[in-house]
Amino acid sequence: QVQLVESGGGLVQPGGSLRLSCAASGYTFSSYAMGWFRQTPGKEREFVSSISWGGSVTAYADSVKGRFTISRDNAKNTVSLQMNSLRPGDTAVYFCARARTLYVDINTRAYDAWGQGTQVTVSS
Repeated sequence: QVQLVESGGGLVQPGGSLRLSCAASGYTFSSYAMGWFRQTPGKEREFVSSISWGGSVTAYADSVKGRFTISRDNAKNTVSLQMNSLRPGDTAVYFCARARTLYVDINTRAYDAWGQGTQVTVSS
C-alpha cells in the first residue's frame, strides 16, 4: 500500500524558511519521480516542484524558482522541499505526490498517489 506522509509545515514570518519532508512507503521509491503541489481554498491544486527518480533533473514553478529547492534521498525514501524567502502568497496546504513515471512532470494528472498535506502559513 502506497503511503506518503508530509511533515514540516507551520507558521513562519515573511522572509523566513521552512523545510517540508515527505516519507514514502509501500513501493520502490527510487523507481518514481516525485512532486510537490500546493492548494488554497477555492483554487485548483498547483504545481510547485518535481524531481526525477535519481534526483538529477528538477523542475519548478516560476513563482518559486530561486527560492525553493527540491531534493530526495533514495536510501531513506524521502523527498524534501526547502523553502526560503517565503511570502504570504506561499500560504497553502502543500502536498507530496508520486509520479506515474521516472520523469518530472508539472501536471497533477501525471501523479497517482498523494499525501494528506501539510499547512504552510506565511504571516507576520
